[in-house]
Amino acid sequence: MDFGLVLQTDPPAGQVISLMKRAERNGFGYGWTFDSAVLWQEPFVIYSQILANTDRLIVGPMVTNPGTRTWEVTASTFATLNDMFGNRTVCGIGRGDSAMRVAGRAPNTLARISEAMKVIRSLASGGEADLGGTTIRFPWIKQDAQLPVWMAAYGPKALKMAGEEADGFILQLADPYLTQSMVKAVRDAAAAAGRDPASVKICVAAPAYLTQDDSPAALAHAREQCRWFGGMVGNHVADLVAKYGEHSDLVPEALTEYIKAREGYDYSHHGRADNPDTAFVPDDIVDRFCVIGTAAQHIAKLGELKRLGVDQFALYAMHDAREGVIDGYGTTVIPALRN
Repeated sequence: MDFGLVLQTDPPAGQVISLMKRAERNGFGYGWTFDSAVLWQEPFVIYSQILANTDRLIVGPMVTNPGTRTWEVTASTFATLNDMFGNRTVCGIGRGDSAMRVAGRAPNTLARISEAMKVIRSLASGGEADLGGTTIRFPWIKQDAQLPVWMAAYGPKALKMAGEEADGFILQLADPYLTQSMVKAVRDAAAAAGRDPASVKICVAAPAYLTQDDSPAALAHAREQCRWFGGMVGNHVADLVAKYGEHSDLVPEALTEYIKAREGYDYSHHGRADNPDTAFVPDDIVDRFCVIGTAAQHIAKLGELKRLGVDQFALYAMHDAREGVIDGYGTTVIPALRN
């Protein structure tokens, strides 16, 4: 099982770079960041410094989208980083929740994501791409260039597309029940498309908070530090409910039930532990969607996810114990899951 660290690109950028260096020292293989140009600093500039200051870490956005950058520019940026540092980037892509909405635009359609994935992957891997009638190729790209594209998804159509077209599937929650059903949907779609289902990497991403014990006080603090995540996921769930209905067979009620009390969302608090718009998220959703508790409890839950076919756990560290969770995973959790 691989492990990734997910951060926002809050200033100072040097702190992001320092935490990524710490993650590599502790056995993490991936360094992910948010990509929302208005809310945080430009991640690709920071990736260059992360790559320059690490030896093996693979970096990328969780997630970029096909609406805020032109596709050939996105591909060229990835390809340039890979040319400078070896093939050490991955393109996580999705509809663009915060990035698009903060700029006053609607999230991208699945059709647009599908087109963008093909163009970005092909160009950054040395191939050609048709940009609406003009075929281009980067003349400077190396023969061994490659860029995997991993797609974030929740809904049935997106899960199907991830299985059919993406190199990896990003699921932003760590609930074993939902993970099992969504991984099955992705792998069934891959098989139906004639692909090897095992070739689609499975990445579960969620906040992780280590506690010294499982006392009520320790768990209550951990929940408050991670409750923001239920609100972030709730934005995507609200879109699914609007599209498919509250009681559709296409979306499990285990995912939709908790957002009934949701009242608006202010993106200025997006992904932050003090987000006031996430009070509606109940404790049981925090426990199911996140990984909290002692190291032994983390190992048990991640072991269950590993048995369900999860290849990577990427932990969000937007809370008050970032260094502690990185070091704790390095000394205890990662060795246990790798052995």
